[in-house]
Formats: sequence, C-alpha cells, structure tokens
Amino acid sequence: MSRVLSTYRRLTIKVGSALLVDAKTGKLRADWLASLAEDLAALHAEGREIVIVSSGAIALGRRILGLNARTLHLEESQAAASAGQIALSQAWRDALGKHDITTGQILITPNITEERRYYLNARVTIRTLLALKAVPIINENDSVATAEIRYGDNDRLSARVAVMVEADCLILLSDVDGLYTAPPAIDPNAAHIPFVEEIDAGIERMAGGAASHLSRGGMTTKIEAARIATQSGTAMIVSRGTEPHPLAALDDGARHTLFAATQSPAAARKRWILGTLDVFGTIHVDEGAVRALESGKSLLPIGVTRVKGDFSRGDAVSIVGPDGHEVARGLVGMSTEEADLAKGKKSQAVQDLVGFGNRTEMVHADNLALLSTKWGGSGK
Repeated sequence: MSRVLSTYRRLTIKVGSALLVDAKTGKLRADWLASLAEDLAALHAEGREIVIVSSGAIALGRRILGLNARTLHLEESQAAASAGQIALSQAWRDALGKHDITTGQILITPNITEERRYYLNARVTIRTLLALKAVPIINENDSVATAEIRYGDNDRLSARVAVMVEADCLILLSDVDGLYTAPPAIDPNAAHIPFVEEIDAGIERMAGGAASHLSRGGMTTKIEAARIATQSGTAMIVSRGTEPHPLAALDDGARHTLFAATQSPAAARKRWILGTLDVFGTIHVDEGAVRALESGKSLLPIGVTRVKGDFSRGDAVSIVGPDGHEVARGLVGMSTEEADLAKGKKSQAVQDLVGFGNRTEMVHADNLALLSTKWGGSGK
C-alpha cells in the first residue's frame, strides 16, 4: 500500500499550542517535538519542501513571565508572545538542528497575506528559504497584533500560508483524527469521515461549531481552513498529532480526513490573477517576448517596448503583444518608473539600475497567467 504523503512534494504543517506545550506545566513537550523533528527530517531527506506554522509563543511566554492566569489581558498576551516567541524559535532550531536542518523564523500579520506587495515579499522569502533547504517556521505576530488585526487562529493562518507558497498539501496536526458526522466528545455514535470531496452545507454542519473541544474555534475553523486551501489547489489533511511521531503514523496510514483540492495550486493561482485582480497598467512587448511567455518563461525587460499606467511592485498588469492583443496578465515586479527605465535593456543593465540583490524580471513566470489560444485561455 502506498504511503499517504507519497504524492506531495511541498508540505505546510500546522502545529498547535496544545501539542507543543504541556497544559499543566506550561513547559515545552520536548520529547514529542524531538519525535516530530525526526519525522520532518525523514521527509526532508526525501527531498520534500516543508513549511511549519507553529503556535505556542503565548503558552510558553505565559510561564516565562509568570503569568499564570488562563485568561490574559491584551497587553499581557502581547508580552507573553514576545517572550515566548524567542523560546519557540529556539525550540524549533534545536530540534531540527540535531538533524542538520536550518530553520528560519517569519512572523506574519494579516496584511502580509492580504496585500499583494507584502504577499509577494513574504512569498519570495519563504521560497528562497526552501530553495536553500531550510525549513521556515511561521507564526502570527501576536506581540503586536490586536483583536481587530489578527487571524485569531493558526488553522486559517496555515491555510493562507499554504496557498501563498503553493503547497501540495496542508496538514493540521490536531487532538482528533479527522472530521466526524458530529463532535465525538458529545455524540458517541459519531462516524469518522475519511474523505471529503467537496465542502458543502452538510460538511459545515458536521463541524459542530465553536463548541467543539478543539482549540480556538474547534473543527469549524478547520473547515474554514479547508475551504481556503482546497479552493486554491491545496489538499488538506486533519490528523491526530498528540502521540509521538505523528507524521510517520499518518504516512503509514493512521486514520485521518483528507479534503481534496479542487484544482492544482498553479492553476488556482493563474485563475486568481486572471479573474480577481484590478489591472493598473499595460506592458507592450515584442514578438520574441510573446514566444518566451508562451514557452513558460518570465517577462524580461529586454522584450518590453512600451509601458503605460500607474502601478507599483505587486500590482496586476496587462501584457500586450505587437499586434495589440492581450497575451497575458501578471503581477509586475517593478514600479511604472522602474519598468520604463528598464524596458528594452538586458538583465545586467537592469541590475545596474535597480541594484544588486533585486530581481530583474519585469514579471516572473510564477506570477503570469497566459491568455493565448495555445494555452486554451485557461492560464495554465
């Protein structure tokens, strides 16, 4: 029998506070984390790309600062997050460092996944870490977030991160082994559901609302995360994570619920670019650039003949061929002024203009959706 995770190459894994931190002592569950690190190292050795979304900063910081109350005022939660984030980062660094895996810390607030320019910057950082064989450790920046500007739970945060990095699969490690027809703690006759092809009203009713015994919103937030992920081309798995080696157990066939992706991540992203973004400008290109785009390459400045509009880095632009027809849309990597200076120039000349370390593509292939008939007009 094939392994559950065998078809996935890029994984986003969400680890909650209840798994990382002992509820009674407030201490890190070091042995459990060591076992998870072994699982992650095994997947990493197979060439998988791994992104971790980790809770636990506030839970660890509460103990560090001597804040014993389970309900904290906002300023106390922020202080706990500040102190706990250091301990959490060190815990991940030490656990994965034993397997010669480098970690990188990224703290996120909602504007980063909702505003295109911040989104692109975060995406490039995470992808660069993955290309360098590092494991990004991501958490909400609770030290500065308020009730009005926070995700509120790491289920939805992990879904948005998974979509941002175009993960094949999002794994939510939980204290239950998947979705049931009713909350199992309430209904002893609740039946486990191993596979969800589509999230409909019936599936939402099964979640049981926030009254579930799961953390922060319960299964309801997991269904919301599944909707975000699957509609953007990322499959999602809910699996029990309380015991040692949770990923190894999942891979070996431990009971779980798989929410199927509705399309590939790349196709979902192209459709998003084509259908949901306002266009802020037009980039005219020559025939050579059109051929390059149709072969799957990025748009380089040398193929650009004219720039129109008022756009900034990360805005959507229309790309028009020499015959005046739109051939693609994409998220531009330069402002109007930079693009106008760079047009028609070779990459080295552009590098001299924009500075070392900056990308020289006008529009990167990952951020392009083609409209030509050769590609069926689907943007794939």
